[in-house]
Amino acid sequence: MPVQLNHTIVHARDKRRSAEFLTELLGLPSPAPYGPFLVVETTNGVSLDFADDEGPIHEQHYAFLVAEEEFDQIFERIRAAGLEYWADPYHRRPGRINTNDGGRGLYWSDPDGHSLEIITRPYGG
Repeated sequence: MPVQLNHTIVHARDKRRSAEFLTELLGLPSPAPYGPFLVVETTNGVSLDFADDEGPIHEQHYAFLVAEEEFDQIFERIRAAGLEYWADPYHRRPGRINTNDGGRGLYWSDPDGHSLEIITRPYGG
């Protein structure tokens, strides 16, 4: 079997708040409990397993490849929620999207400061 990413753990101050924030914006099914986690399943079978963490949260980056139509829907939900977004990972181009690799992309932050990204084309594509 080829190597595939199966899941990753996302540390959060409030796993429910963070997991629901992500599922609502991306239009994914509600998170499901599994042991101490709330699991957000993506359509390619990779899950983000949210875990409560009382210590300092070390910000991570999570990028999601989406179709053009999904991009429009997610972008509208980001704007409707009044969230800040940027065209770049360093947050130097606020309120804009990028057109890298002939697609579209943008970044925003979750409640714990994790950097979230949607792109319509893989990098280098």
